Amino acid sequence: MNPIVRTNTGRIQGVDKDGVVLFAGVPFAAPPTGPRRFKPPEPHAGWDGVLDATRFGKVSVQTGDSLGSIGLARAPDWSEDCLFLNIQTPAVDDALRPVMVWIHGGAFVNGTGAIPWYDGSGFVIRGNIVVVSINYRLGALGWLYLGHLDPAFASSGNNGLLDQIAALDWVRDNISAFGGHPDNVTIFGESAGAMSVGTLLGTPAASGKFAKAIAQSGAAHNVSKPADAAVVADALLAEIDGGLDTLLGAGPEQILEAQTAVSVATSTGRLKSRSTSASGLPFGPVVDGTVLPRPPHDAVREGSVPSVPLIVGTNRDEWNLFALMAGDVDDADKLRRRVGRVTTRPGSLISEYRKALPTATHGELFGAIMTDRVFRVPAIRLAEAQSQHQPENTFMYLFEYASTAFDGKLGSCHALEIPFVFDTLDKPGVELLTGQDPPKSLATCMHEAWTSFARSGVPETAAAPPWPPYGSDVRATMHFDVQSRIEKDPGSRERLAWTDRI
Repeated sequence: MNPIVRTNTGRIQGVDKDGVVLFAGVPFAAPPTGPRRFKPPEPHAGWDGVLDATRFGKVSVQTGDSLGSIGLARAPDWSEDCLFLNIQTPAVDDALRPVMVWIHGGAFVNGTGAIPWYDGSGFVIRGNIVVVSINYRLGALGWLYLGHLDPAFASSGNNGLLDQIAALDWVRDNISAFGGHPDNVTIFGESAGAMSVGTLLGTPAASGKFAKAIAQSGAAHNVSKPADAAVVADALLAEIDGGLDTLLGAGPEQILEAQTAVSVATSTGRLKSRSTSASGLPFGPVVDGTVLPRPPHDAVREGSVPSVPLIVGTNRDEWNLFALMAGDVDDADKLRRRVGRVTTRPGSLISEYRKALPTATHGELFGAIMTDRVFRVPAIRLAEAQSQHQPENTFMYLFEYASTAFDGKLGSCHALEIPFVFDTLDKPGVELLTGQDPPKSLATCMHEAWTSFARSGVPETAAAPPWPPYGSDVRATMHFDVQSRIEKDPGSRERLAWTDRI
């Protein structure tokens, strides 16, 4: 008999398979369609009878460009009605297990919580943990700031963030019926999901709705000022050849086409915006004075979440994944121009990196600079900020295992750590990124550390040395590799080169 659980909006029926009870496609908010488009999420009205929760719900409107490489080769089945979450639990009982809530990545324009890489079965079976994965609105529908055009849309630049908070509200109110503990929730995410985690740490409306946090390749610097976000909005309106009323009445395909054009214009430098965003992405959180009263990194530094243990880290060669798609930087002039797009005084920065990496090519120098600019330095800043309030429970890692795919050109690239964290190395598409025969022992190591942290706030694993807290005086960092180790202040020369730059 498949289990039925009563939630605060109605009864749902899941499926019990191989020791994991799955409830999929569960609505956690009302459909953000029609008059709710570009508005904050609202509570779901509920339903009569029993809702079939054995199939994943539709995903947010997107191109799906990034999904083929992570096990979803077909075009995504998207809809504006996309606010669904999925629960995996060992049993429907009152055991009050730790809960892990996964926020997917995808540059704030792609992704879903329901892909094979994110299968939480390992955490459920081996860790006795309840795992929740969520969708949230993406691209323009979730992150387009319209407050400069109409105060009724003051929060529109953060509606994706508000969706995530609505999901956390649902977890708080309902997860005990699925065997989870509402007061022991760990939020974790990668890339845009980790940037969301970092932002939630400094978002007043999220306060008290999670107990621990893990940010993989993302931190708290990916926010923009309203003026920069308005540039993106105005460019998108120009693409649809209309004003706010035209946007409100446009079909999702038209919005998606305009959004894609704006993304291309941003990546090529034709559209100048997001000057305060570490990633340079056209869509993402906005310090709008409504949802985000101040930059989340500043809020964390000043003690917005003083009781929250934190793991934050990056991969050694994050930028290699993007370099493979964008082409090489093959001469000194091109290197200086590219670096000049992301920071002032590019010459002095390049000089410091050349001293640290004397044999690197121009392309390798650019990759190292961009890895640090977008990912590693913001992660360090977040660890510095939170360790002031959680000196014993703030932890830093550097993932160093190098992929063998693409003739080794990826190195320890962006997203490579995900199947190790979830211990899903056997899932479809994983070998496209990891290469053949990735080390199962490393997956065991990371999976155990994340499980331990979700249970106790301390990442312990028998497969690695004891992991000391970060602390800005020691800067202890766990290096995850075939043989994991602890190092103090790795890449210190490069870190210091960013002083007063981020």
